[in-house]
Amino acid sequence: MAVTLRTNSNIAFQCAFHVVWCPKYRRRVLGGRIEARLKELIREVIEEKGAWLVELEVMPDHVHLLVEVDPQFGIHKLVKAIKGRSSRVLRQEFPSLKSKLPTLWTNSYFVATVGGAPLEVVKGYVENQKNR
Repeated sequence: MAVTLRTNSNIAFQCAFHVVWCPKYRRRVLGGRIEARLKELIREVIEEKGAWLVELEVMPDHVHLLVEVDPQFGIHKLVKAIKGRSSRVLRQEFPSLKSKLPTLWTNSYFVATVGGAPLEVVKGYVENQKNR
């Protein structure tokens, strides 16, 4: 995968991030229909916010996201939007989540730039999460 140079009205950039976050208490609730709906919601928010999805994998107790984001928008705003909407919608559509968890997500998340490793290597890592 070649490095894609993105541009907006006044800057050129290549800002890719590996993001990982977990449900509250690291509960294993992200499977089946919940997993499929979560992936839809994440894709919707990324598209709406003008970011670029590179790779996405949902494990039963955490989410791996590889995404490119305009630095003027910022990774924090994107993660906050994804976690906020997905928590609200999933808890509305799947009432069992309300009884199991006071909130869907923890307040924290992990984020790392992937500039130090070739994007293809990190993409492969995220793709192969379920095969580990």
